[in-house]
Amino acid sequence: MKRKIMLLDIGRESRRMRQLLVTGRTFALLSFCSMVFFVLLGVAGMAHQQTTASPVNSMKGFAAAVSSGFFGDMLEMEMPAFQSGLETESFTTKQISVLLMRALTDINPSDPMSLLAGELPGLSANDAILIRKGIGTDTAVGPEDNTPITYDPIDGLHADNGTDVSDADGDENNEPDKLPVPTDKPAEPSDNGVEQPTTGGAKVAFIYHSHNRESWYPELTDKSKDPNSSTKNITLVGKRLAKMLEANGVGAQHSDTDYPTAIKDYRWELSYKYSMKTVKEAIASSKDLKFFFDLHRDSQKRKYTTIDIGGKSYAQVYFIIGHKNPNWQKNEAFATKIHEALDKKYPGISRGIWGKTAASGNAEYNQSLAEDNVLIEVGGVDNTLQESYRTADALAEVIADIYWKEEKASAAAKGKAS
Repeated sequence: MKRKIMLLDIGRESRRMRQLLVTGRTFALLSFCSMVFFVLLGVAGMAHQQTTASPVNSMKGFAAAVSSGFFGDMLEMEMPAFQSGLETESFTTKQISVLLMRALTDINPSDPMSLLAGELPGLSANDAILIRKGIGTDTAVGPEDNTPITYDPIDGLHADNGTDVSDADGDENNEPDKLPVPTDKPAEPSDNGVEQPTTGGAKVAFIYHSHNRESWYPELTDKSKDPNSSTKNITLVGKRLAKMLEANGVGAQHSDTDYPTAIKDYRWELSYKYSMKTVKEAIASSKDLKFFFDLHRDSQKRKYTTIDIGGKSYAQVYFIIGHKNPNWQKNEAFATKIHEALDKKYPGISRGIWGKTAASGNAEYNQSLAEDNVLIEVGGVDNTLQESYRTADALAEVIADIYWKEEKASAAAKGKAS
């Protein structure tokens, strides 16, 4: 019987084991690196989406949130040739700390409410981001939207006392119905021989109200804590704006739909859903509509919503842009035209353009339906109807100017093309 001898090369087996371990370690390392890469890619994508959906981290939002002198100093540091011409402001520890805190935590040291907003549900509903500053705008005081007290939509809230309300100026209340009724006839030539342009029978502006019962304390007779009314409310300001646009040659259509009575089982939180149907129906019925305005009354107090211009008090305005709309920049560009024109003709009447995310409101406001669509808060709960009318007149003036300038530019472009 032959004896078989088996030889085991331990060195060679050891090398195989080491090679296997090296291969496994390399595979594990590559897998881990791939995982980290895709995680970072996803985080970067979410961060990019957040920065494009909200101007908090953009230069535009930053520039609006700091003083002009402070921002000018920063530009001079990078561009020696730039001279802001404004009073120099040194970089202080307080300024830098405030900027870092707002950038990292979204807490505004100037607004203690922002510290609690992240922990208490509903408290952040009024958080708004200042996109574009108005003359004298206080960055710590933005628009405020309070939920109305529950009421019976059939009976309404307040009865109109049938008397006009006059403000401190002593002017008589000029109701919209007292304005000259516009016609579709061509305008008569003025004294200087220049004929005022008109849109004829075309309606190019649509005015509506998602919160149509918003009213004002001075206009209510029962001294209720709820500034809402089924009769004397923001729809009167919308009616005034429409008629003044017509007086400036711009055809306007106004909706005064009372949603609490028009909608069965009405719910205030669904207001923009109801008004969206109104806007869609208007678009379907009129191909000429170009401008859309959702007029509201803000909930801020009088000291934040009133300004004296030429000896008369005006209700100030907030422009609201919803960042849930993927094309909100186009709506903001439209609001900027009105904001800048207002500040030029009526300095201080605009309290700036503010953006809202889904965490602080509807964040869409039907603005995805049209690029030239903006929500405007006219005055606050303590303003009067007369003050709001003056502001409506100012809005009509600048909106008409914008429309005719765009029409003139469009006609010139068509002429060159032909």
